[in-house]
Amino acid sequence: MIEIEVENRSGVEVDEAGAVELVRRVLSAEGVDAGELGLAFVGPDESRELKRSHLGVDEATDALAFPLDALDELPDGLPRQLGDVVVCPQVVGDDWQAPLVHAVLHLVGYDHGDAMEAREALHR
Repeated sequence: MIEIEVENRSGVEVDEAGAVELVRRVLSAEGVDAGELGLAFVGPDESRELKRSHLGVDEATDALAFPLDALDELPDGLPRQLGDVVVCPQVVGDDWQAPLVHAVLHLVGYDHGDAMEAREALHR
């Protein structure tokens, strides 16, 4: 089973259950049926700080991914640690699904390009 730890630090109400369902659906489509990941909703200031400190870009952003294991082979008995996804509701607005899908695909090893776009299209 996919264990998802959700934290809302954004200061606004979000559809946590819908986000968890979408994450599980995307991971299932990618063949991931077990693992752990964190999903945080943050405000624009925290989003800006994360993007600045990790990517060197000083702006708030819709979503960020911090992958760990991706789909690497793991030793037996070691749970898959997919990583963390951070979403800023104030930046994404009502169209939060597409940035969330994009970030989850980064967790399983996709980079920007044709392969990522093809996988994103499956979840629209």
